[in-house]
Amino acid sequence: MTTRSPDALAATVHALAAELGFSGLGVSGLDLAVAEQRLETWLARGYHGEMGWMARHGRKRSRPQALVPGTVRVISARLDYWPQTAAPAWPVLDDPHLGYVSRYALGRDYHKLVRRRLQLLADGIAAAIGPFGYRVFTDSAPVLEKPLAQQAGLGWVGKHTCLITRHGGSWFFLGEIYTDLPLPVDPPASDHCGSCHACIDVCPTGAIVAPYVLDARRCISYLTIELAGPIPTELRPLMGNRIYGCDDCQLTCPWNKFAHASEEQDFAPRHGLDAPRLVDLMDWTAEQFDARLAGSAIRRIGHERWQRNIAVALGNAPTGDTAVLACLHRHRDSPSPVVREHVAWALERHVGDHATRI
Repeated sequence: MTTRSPDALAATVHALAAELGFSGLGVSGLDLAVAEQRLETWLARGYHGEMGWMARHGRKRSRPQALVPGTVRVISARLDYWPQTAAPAWPVLDDPHLGYVSRYALGRDYHKLVRRRLQLLADGIAAAIGPFGYRVFTDSAPVLEKPLAQQAGLGWVGKHTCLITRHGGSWFFLGEIYTDLPLPVDPPASDHCGSCHACIDVCPTGAIVAPYVLDARRCISYLTIELAGPIPTELRPLMGNRIYGCDDCQLTCPWNKFAHASEEQDFAPRHGLDAPRLVDLMDWTAEQFDARLAGSAIRRIGHERWQRNIAVALGNAPTGDTAVLACLHRHRDSPSPVVREHVAWALERHVGDHATRI
């Protein structure tokens, strides 16, 4: 390994990250004691719902050296994803005939792209200093990425529990390199939410139950992505036309006026998902779903959940819309019990329970 100073090495890492298109990079130590206590309290309250993976691995999530022995530092990096060519978000949300897809998922799956970029960063470091110990992560292992990123100075965890940076908002992905390099740590970021509570007020389902506390069981992102079975009936009317994820808390955050649009072509919208007609999406067959969403983060929820989510949005569409009713009738005999139940609920919303017997 090179004998260059830690500061010189850190400068090399930052320069390489900038060349690779990362919008920010920082280095943190490993003390996550405060975050660990918050995580355990959150889990004890059951706020993780069916996300059992959040409780697995013991404390490896909050103790990096237990996950990757030999780790002494964590390099955190962020990559902007806001798709500059996407249809404006609020008009889509305001049109009940369209479906809203969280802006991070409009293009190709970020996992592979960010992971590849981090691997290139690690390769660049190795080329500059020789072999070193490391592991690369992108939402792919028990890692407390937001507390680590805050300690690395990349931003603070806002009241909606997303990471925010003063000069770039919150529309970005995070990734980490656990390493044995004794790099100098960056100063942590301070909180700049102040007295603002816009994200709490705008949440359609009241999932932000207190500042900095999210009850995932009420969060539309959880309901449309992580939840495998029926969506709780009382939450369905609150979901509007959000069919994959929810961005309301970020859309209303005043810091996002400083967000930067991504230049990554892989994040550009595909198949018109930035403003799609609900009836068109509902009619996708399982084969069309798999083919059109190949390489997309959406594909992992499967065709059944996709139709379940769209059925809810159709149930929230204007009553009496003939195209909506015809679409629901086409799918009322779906082979999936989950889809059938949500379609029946949607029909009842429009014309009463006799519709299910037509």
